[in-house]
Amino acid sequence: MTTDLPVYAFADCELDMRAHELRRAGTPVHVEPQTFAVLAYLVAHRDRVVTKDELLDAIWGHRFVAPATLSTRIKQARQAVGDDGESQHVIRTVRGRGFRLVTDVRATSNAAAAAIEPGGTSAAIEQTIRFATAADGVRIAYATSGSGPFLLKTANWLTHLEHDWESPVWRHWLRELSRSHTLVRYDERGCGLSDRDVKDVSFESWIRDLETIVEAVGLERFPLFGMSQGCAVAIAYAARHPERVSRMVLYGGYAQGRFARAKTREEREEAEAIIRVMPYGWARDNPAFRQFFASIFLPGGTPEQMSWFSDLQRLTTTPPNAVRLRTTSANIDVVDLAKRVTAPTLVLHATGDAAVPFEQGRELATLIAGARLVPLDSRNHILLEEGAAWGRFQQELRAFLHES
Repeated sequence: MTTDLPVYAFADCELDMRAHELRRAGTPVHVEPQTFAVLAYLVAHRDRVVTKDELLDAIWGHRFVAPATLSTRIKQARQAVGDDGESQHVIRTVRGRGFRLVTDVRATSNAAAAAIEPGGTSAAIEQTIRFATAADGVRIAYATSGSGPFLLKTANWLTHLEHDWESPVWRHWLRELSRSHTLVRYDERGCGLSDRDVKDVSFESWIRDLETIVEAVGLERFPLFGMSQGCAVAIAYAARHPERVSRMVLYGGYAQGRFARAKTREEREEAEAIIRVMPYGWARDNPAFRQFFASIFLPGGTPEQMSWFSDLQRLTTTPPNAVRLRTTSANIDVVDLAKRVTAPTLVLHATGDAAVPFEQGRELATLIAGARLVPLDSRNHILLEEGAAWGRFQQELRAFLHES
């Protein structure tokens, strides 16, 4: 699969749509995701005036935002591209109507840019899907994308190697992780392109599957990225194979699943209730169930994003497998293993996460010696590209991975 988005060149700037990066004179310039989106929209519609209402609808959708928010983003966009706001030689305010990009723009493909730029960092992303066979005969699908040193991502709740690239919930994650690395990721047993008719979906089988992928790719020493339930798998692997893991990034994770950390009967019953209703909502087109489950992971998502998320989950696995996988994750307990991790570790967690409370991120950073915690201002368990927390996540991830 190929994702080839353009690079827009104007003034002394380049707006790389695939890498989601603004560069001035070849140097990356940090911009907040919403500011980038505003700039990208103006560039794409440079042939006309874009009204304020159109910009608000395109960037923020159904969400209400104060008028000052758009003014702030326009100001930030001007500063980022070197427009002083008075001469307005890049972004012009058309009084009473809206805004227009007034400089010449040249669009090239990422493939063409890669032929020009050393190292090809803007190259179109190509994904290759292969299969590895675990010790018990289960075929695990894995994919590689991007270029550069390897970065291995552990499997998390219900992925699909092919369809994730099309999802507005996941594709910006895959672009970012493939940006300056060769990303290796895989579908856990029971879902996605991996075998679904499997007997063993234990936590131990998840660790063995990760070991299988490491051997299949031929990795020796590499950084490990874990997300949500994949954090526990990453921790267990790092504790068993300290010689393999150079550093570790954990986002939205936990040391104990919902059953393992339940302190009261009410907490246990709440966790069990979610699992009990899953077979009914999973197998049917049940809008109430879809809304409930998606709202836990994406409370700040648009209707389109929530719909994509719930549809993708049903596409990735069967109702019985969803229950088995959810039950296994609820019983996870890697508290003792976390204490044995020696790899430098970065822990990131959304402060308003409803799926995995922020306290779980604090606990991970406490258990792993020397781990650094980065709180992210978001209510979403899966960070969305439009949120400010996504920009902070990108900064911290890039800086940490490049320290080595």
